[in-house]
Amino acid sequence: MLPILGITTPIFLLISLGYIARWSGIIQREQMQGVGVFVLYCALPALVIRALTQQPLEEVFKLNYLVAYGLGSIAVFGAGLLLCLKLQRQPLNVSAMQALGMAAANSGFVGYPVAAMVIGSPAAVLLALNMLIENLLVIPAALILAEMGNHQGASVWKTVKQTALSLIKNPVLVGLLIGICLAVSGIKIPTPLFKAIDMLADAAGPAALLVIGGALFGLQVKGMASDVGQIVVGKLLIHPLVIFIAFYFVPDIDPLYMAGALLFAASPMISIYPLFGQRYGLGGVSAASMLVATVASFFTLSLIIGLLSLSGLIAF
Repeated sequence: MLPILGITTPIFLLISLGYIARWSGIIQREQMQGVGVFVLYCALPALVIRALTQQPLEEVFKLNYLVAYGLGSIAVFGAGLLLCLKLQRQPLNVSAMQALGMAAANSGFVGYPVAAMVIGSPAAVLLALNMLIENLLVIPAALILAEMGNHQGASVWKTVKQTALSLIKNPVLVGLLIGICLAVSGIKIPTPLFKAIDMLADAAGPAALLVIGGALFGLQVKGMASDVGQIVVGKLLIHPLVIFIAFYFVPDIDPLYMAGALLFAASPMISIYPLFGQRYGLGGVSAASMLVATVASFFTLSLIIGLLSLSGLIAF
């Protein structure tokens, strides 16, 4: 148990530090947002570039991994959508947002720091692969369905176009493209530039955790227990369970990659989830869900790390 706490406790201490910094007023909201911009536009792209240029490209892009993680995430999204839409009779926009909260993990700000401490350098490769699934598959599907649920048929194609444009500008995906080009061409990054990239990449994990803690300050959970509980259980328990099943049936996947996928899937929902929720009528529930999921993930991630250790997928 102590080795597991040795992994999860430092991570959540950094999250707590971000929360305390906001609560005490040491760091203001705008300043914390600045740190988030640094992580998103500088540290995470550098992390992806470093991962893609340190090993052969064929060892990075694992099609079976993309298939397994993609199928698992879409299965959770579809199940969550049907649950809310058909069984609970909720509107399409609300159902799509609830399903998004269950199926899109916070890979950059929580998943990577946790996985990096457990499985090491392969975590950066998995970050790149998972960001492809989340940004090209799960998030666009949720946004398009939510827009359709607003009964604005003419704006659906506008949403598709805006989603495509935002993907082109996504800094992590830009870093992914740069890394692929460097890996394919065989161009070596000059040593001074690579050292700068290396330093930025090392800052990604701690800075991301600090931002998550700051984002939690001010969020409240009042009178939303049912919806919040449903989303949190779907994200922290159902998503990793379905990912495990998907990886079990897809052949020839490195056990270390399977362990990393479970850790990413067991992370809370994407950090911009409350912004999407507010846009489509689920503002309070989405914010409360992120708060509860982040706190609860300390226990669920510790449990999953313990199970991975007992199964032999990872070793301390």
